[in-house]
Amino acid sequence: MEMNKKKIGIALLGCGTVGSSVAKMLTQQKDILLCRHKVELDLTYIVDIDFTFAEKLNIDKSLFCTDFEKVLEDTSINIVIELIGGLTIAKQFIEKALKAGKNVVTANKALLAHHGSELLTIAREHGVCIAFEASCAGGIPILRALMDGLIANRIDAMYGIVNGTSNYILTAMTMDSLPYATALKEAQDDGLAEADPTLDVEGIDSGHKLTILASFAFGKNIDFEKIPIEGIHTLDICDIEYGKELGYVIKLLAIARKQEKGINVYVRPAFISMEHPLSWVSGPFNAVSVYGHATGHTMYYGRGAGGDPTASAVISDLYQVATGITKTLFDSLQLWPDQTEKAHQLSREDFTSRYYIRLTVEDKPGVLAQIADKFGKNGISISSVLQQEIHPESDIREGVPVIITTHPAREGSVIAALKAVDDLDESKTESICIAILDEND
Repeated sequence: MEMNKKKIGIALLGCGTVGSSVAKMLTQQKDILLCRHKVELDLTYIVDIDFTFAEKLNIDKSLFCTDFEKVLEDTSINIVIELIGGLTIAKQFIEKALKAGKNVVTANKALLAHHGSELLTIAREHGVCIAFEASCAGGIPILRALMDGLIANRIDAMYGIVNGTSNYILTAMTMDSLPYATALKEAQDDGLAEADPTLDVEGIDSGHKLTILASFAFGKNIDFEKIPIEGIHTLDICDIEYGKELGYVIKLLAIARKQEKGINVYVRPAFISMEHPLSWVSGPFNAVSVYGHATGHTMYYGRGAGGDPTASAVISDLYQVATGITKTLFDSLQLWPDQTEKAHQLSREDFTSRYYIRLTVEDKPGVLAQIADKFGKNGISISSVLQQEIHPESDIREGVPVIITTHPAREGSVIAALKAVDDLDESKTESICIAILDEND
């Protein structure tokens, strides 16, 4: 028996890699969607100035439109999908759509990290909503888990590998012992890194995603501008190799942890034990570990980028909006950043962790005693000291590498100790410090 279908008019803004995948699913895979749901998603407009991607996928050209005003004037359009990206035109179009009474689905993590509260407020004022599952981890339904599946939990910590480009590069550096520049070139040749990879390799993309994730995990408004961010672009292959000898794998991690005095929220390359589940997340895959007081450790794994995985999350959001689920959550859930108080984000100096430290010093008696003295005066307890051979691919040109691991220490104290060590005449290069992230209690 044929069910009556509720038809929802859709307009798609931006038809690049992700947009064309969304258009393909909504048009060429319509039968799959129709047999699964009483709602029919009717793609009416594809708005862009270049339809190259859509044409390659044989998308119906009658859907192509270059005038966004037509979308705003068409009362049959209930949902606007924004996949343009960036902070300017995309923001203007979303604001216009919301003010015209149209719901919005977006994957624009940068826009949400910088202007999320503002856009959510506009949506509330006009009785509509915004859905953005695709913004944080591609096809992984991590926001859905935080809003729904883990709602009974007090979230104590979250560790995420949320940038596939950086993870691909680090996997090549770890598994194949490639220097950073070589691994980056390989990623670019494979189409997994942009010609300008800055947003990915310098941790900015991960910071955008962490802003959104941490806001929902802790029910606080996280300020992107206050997140300390370090990337992978300055890593030396020797540190990855020395870390492996100690039983660690390095990952670019988006980290958020509750502490007594506030919340640690930061992005940085960090060592994790080879026994931690995140250590085997390789290549372009993403994963997010969440620590709840009731569930303990849960992990969400999958493809974090790419046309089809991200389109999958966009389609899911479309159904959530079309059926009223998102609007219900929008009105009742008290985790939205525009409805919560500002988080107290701890400064980098107040972070507490164990640390891997590489010093390059003269090989002569008494040097280690001087180093130990500087650490002791700053209240840092040394766990281990190893003198290493110079790695053939390293940038080290003089001196001897000394690897130190510490017991848990305040990062401000570590910074002060390393400054004192670097000022020694026996120090040949600036010290290297990488956090060691332990399993959350």
